[in-house]
Amino acid sequence: MAARSTPGSKGLTIPESLLNGFIAGSATSILSNPIWVIQTQQTVRTMAPPSSDPSAPKQVFVRKLSFVETAMNIINKNGVAALWAGIGPALILVINPIIQYTAFEQIKNFVMQRRTAQLRAVGSTRAASLSDWDYFLLGAISKLIATSITYPYIVVKSRLQAGRAEYPSAWAGLQAILGREGVAGLYKGISSKLVQSVLTAAILFAGQKRVYEVTKRVLMTAGLAKVTA
Repeated sequence: MAARSTPGSKGLTIPESLLNGFIAGSATSILSNPIWVIQTQQTVRTMAPPSSDPSAPKQVFVRKLSFVETAMNIINKNGVAALWAGIGPALILVINPIIQYTAFEQIKNFVMQRRTAQLRAVGSTRAASLSDWDYFLLGAISKLIATSITYPYIVVKSRLQAGRAEYPSAWAGLQAILGREGVAGLYKGISSKLVQSVLTAAILFAGQKRVYEVTKRVLMTAGLAKVTA
């Protein structure tokens, strides 16, 4: 039987919700990191088939290593710990949605306060509200802020998981990239990432509001139907 909330119990506060999200995100990152490392390193290999004639010209064929073969190759070459390459930046990236939702709530509160003040200034008692377009823009802006802050760690994480770089820590990786490639190196490829993540977040927030309103309307209609039945 599912556990029920006791009367008078309170929901989680915002800090508690953020902490729970961070713990859950960290656990997910730790468990899934080997999968990302293996997928990243599943590169195409060129192999020479055995030949009975040493003088015959060597022919090559291309074969992609399987998931298990890639995993064994990583372990044999660098040890089991290599499956958790990039875990430091991955754990830091858990704060991305925390930054996103915090920025969203702060900007939303600011906009609501401004609109409420404008309504009161003209003598209106109507409650301020946000449109679907507002949610779309707020979702895009909040994701833009979160991704801009955490993207350098995405770069470090990708290079570690691909086995292209060896950094003793995420901070050392940031310093190395900054020293060799400058600030531009920390944001290499960010344009495509922003288009994908910002647009997705914008649609998500706008759609989330619409789905909530439709669901609420359906439930209210169903409740009324039961009462009148």
